[in-house]
Amino acid sequence: MSKGKVYLVGAGPGDPKLITVYGLECIQKADVIVYDRLISKELLEHAKQDAELIYCGKLPGKHELIQEQIHETLVEKALEDKVVVRLKGGDPFVFGRGAEEAEVLKNQGIPYEVIPGITSGIAAPAYAGIPVTHRDYASSFAIVTGHGRADKQTDTINWAALAQGIDTIAFYMGIKNLPYICQKLIEHGKNRKTLVSVIQWGTTPSQVTITGNLETIVDEVKKNNITHPAIVLVGQVVEMRDKIKWFEDVVKHKSNK
Repeated sequence: MSKGKVYLVGAGPGDPKLITVYGLECIQKADVIVYDRLISKELLEHAKQDAELIYCGKLPGKHELIQEQIHETLVEKALEDKVVVRLKGGDPFVFGRGAEEAEVLKNQGIPYEVIPGITSGIAAPAYAGIPVTHRDYASSFAIVTGHGRADKQTDTINWAALAQGIDTIAFYMGIKNLPYICQKLIEHGKNRKTLVSVIQWGTTPSQVTITGNLETIVDEVKKNNITHPAIVLVGQVVEMRDKIKWFEDVVKHKSNK
């Protein structure tokens, strides 16, 4: 049986122009595109007219296709000798389960490539005018899942190392657990006045950025009705936002044209 090929493509953080050149080329030649909820639908406009588009978006508690079904779909379509693009928000290997999909393809003997994408933990702060590193504020940066349960039996995060050893921390999927995140950082030695920024729908025209500190950010999120998708950025680099924020000006300029 002949086999096609699967491309695990990072679509970037939301702005469709932030996809890589190679990622866009893969979309343009794909026979099948298996895509996630948070990718820009504008990217699908570059697909061939007869390309098969398969949505596999996930919402909390509501998955269109469970992960095992996604694996089966990738294998099935590749075994039909098709070029398959698995189009994932951000980067396939940053909380994207791309490694699990690559492992399945490897075990099935199906050729594949991994096309990195710009991850939202860097891109969303950049669009908010916040560098994740800065020689005056931060020489270290960590990306952490904020989606884990606030439960001692399942919490595997080394909070002491994060609180005391990392200057800038980006929490993905952390809105629901934000009170717990702030509590654990303070408990393990992070100054309670450490600045925090929450960036919703980063890099898109719907982007909203709010700031506070570890004591106040939970109330700010509630007051501003911030929900997922959002990046929580903890660190004094947030100070830079007032000095170099730019994206709001670009959006405002476009809207005034």
